[in-house]
Amino acid sequence: MTVAAALGHATELDRVVPAFQFREFHSTTVRATPERTHRAIEEVTAGEIFLFRALTWLRRLGRPGPESILNAPERLPLIEVATRTTFLVLADTPREIVVGTVVIAPRDGPRRRPRNVDDFVALAERDGYALAAMNFLVIPRADGGCNVSTETRVFATDAASRHRFGAYWRLISLGSAFIRVMWLRAIRRRAEAGSA
Repeated sequence: MTVAAALGHATELDRVVPAFQFREFHSTTVRATPERTHRAIEEVTAGEIFLFRALTWLRRLGRPGPESILNAPERLPLIEVATRTTFLVLADTPREIVVGTVVIAPRDGPRRRPRNVDDFVALAERDGYALAAMNFLVIPRADGGCNVSTETRVFATDAASRHRFGAYWRLISLGSAFIRVMWLRAIRRRAEAGSA
């Protein structure tokens, strides 16, 4: 059970990726309004996240490539870059943003990106896929601030995909966790600066 669910807050992430084999969760407290914090989530750039560009450079083994979350311009909002390239917006409410992507697809399957949340969810019924979704959840606090969390879930649709993704997860999980923590710090910094 997620922290939000334990507190009586069902999430959009629960709706689109209810089952998963791999998970990562991080949270922080922000001394800014939920509205300002939501805006900060949408506006944070790669350049504001400590070591983001260095770690993603290492992850792509220094190879150049097209613009993506792994090769994000320093000054563009990271969520914008992600959803314009490889990720799909699965939910966007005042409380939560959820984005998702296909991380493994069968070699003989369709190569196109899912067009909408229904396409994304339908892939969970087909063999050969690993689907990743990540959210940012903003929960108001009584003091006017909020708690912000980010959770990543990956669902592999069969044993072979689970094995393939599991090997990849072991390689990137520490770097991924560090990036998520630094991303939350950048959100907090931007939101609190806007509230000063």
